[in-house]
Amino acid sequence: MLLVDMNWPAVAALSKDTPVVIPLAALEQHGHHLPVFTDSLLVGEIARRAEEQLHDSVLFAPVMWLGNSEHHLDFPGTMSASPRTYIDLVVDMIENFITHGFRRIVLVNGHGGNNVPGQQAIFEVRQKYRQRHDLLFLFACYWALGSEPQSAAAALEQQAMGHACEWETSMILALAPHLVGDYQNAETVDPTGPFDPAQRAWTTKDRSAVGHIGNPAVASARKGEALLELFTADVVNLLQRVVEWNGRR
Repeated sequence: MLLVDMNWPAVAALSKDTPVVIPLAALEQHGHHLPVFTDSLLVGEIARRAEEQLHDSVLFAPVMWLGNSEHHLDFPGTMSASPRTYIDLVVDMIENFITHGFRRIVLVNGHGGNNVPGQQAIFEVRQKYRQRHDLLFLFACYWALGSEPQSAAAALEQQAMGHACEWETSMILALAPHLVGDYQNAETVDPTGPFDPAQRAWTTKDRSAVGHIGNPAVASARKGEALLELFTADVVNLLQRVVEWNGRR
């Protein structure tokens, strides 16, 4: 079910155990070859495919396109909510659905910069409603739900998600090839760092002068379709588990 297609009596009539999905994304630079709306396009497509499979069992809100993208602000075209503003925005969206009686809210994330503030948001809401054990709040990145894309038949070279990389470039090639620029001549930007596995505070220009991280030159539409299918299956699997949750701790 798509929230944007429904009137309020139809929403009110839904079971309050219906999982609500809020897709989180961003509007930010994606190197020289991908559009600034890449994250929103991708998580929106995965949500669209998941909704087609789940039919009337899950309610999908529209993509929240504004993300926490402070680390990309050196590149024109990036729009960002600062971390505290972003936390408050996500908290408010969750609170809206709680106000309407819904008890199972899933944030499906499509942008790595949302990870920390998005997880903080569900933590804060859970503490506020700590006496209510019928509530379920989840935060999940669509590319990190258990599958191993690098082992798929698509013969991926990268081992993990980067930024405007082989994975993202491939998915946009499958979804909207007319939006992809010259990726085949893009240089490889090593995603690893000298201090791994420690977490460094960084801006994108600390890691990449051109804006991408990874190896977009090896992308293909075939790889992209395989990734979209795989990530959609992961999201559907998670949401089916939410549907089947018994409502107890």
